[in-house]
Amino acid sequence: MAPTPDQLSEQGKQAFQNRNFFQAAALFKQAADGYRSAADGLMAAEMRNNASVALLQDGKAKESLEAALDTDHVFAAAKDIKRQGMALGNQAAALEALSRFEEAVEKYDHAAQLFEQAGEGDLQALVMKSSAAVKLKSGKVTSSAFKMIGALEAKEHPSLFERILKFFMRFIK
Repeated sequence: MAPTPDQLSEQGKQAFQNRNFFQAAALFKQAADGYRSAADGLMAAEMRNNASVALLQDGKAKESLEAALDTDHVFAAAKDIKRQGMALGNQAAALEALSRFEEAVEKYDHAAQLFEQAGEGDLQALVMKSSAAVKLKSGKVTSSAFKMIGALEAKEHPSLFERILKFFMRFIK
């Protein structure tokens, strides 16, 4: 008897935890196919995003991007803005790994807006920091500084260092 999509998903999670990213990606892709066959588009998109993360960890940025592409539209149609933001974040990370920095920043910024709408301040701060880092890589230092300020303001539970940094960054604005 063939494994169910749920079983494949669990096996994929276990392979990922064991840092066997190639196997995890393959299992998540099989789970996505199974969910798609069962007409569960949301879970299929979720599994494609899991495969995207595993592929990126395995150093396969192009395949990672392909796995996550358009999954944000599936979540948008379902009005699941948190998972839509996560899908955009996965796409942005793959674009960043491919040195497609402008596209990565656009995706990170869109994800940050969605996380703000969803009330997910920590996720918003995470993608804003990623966006700032990409801007630094591409030489856009001023824009990066403002992104970092926004990331610090979005974080729900800033560390002591982040609170001090936030205090001093008020004077830069």
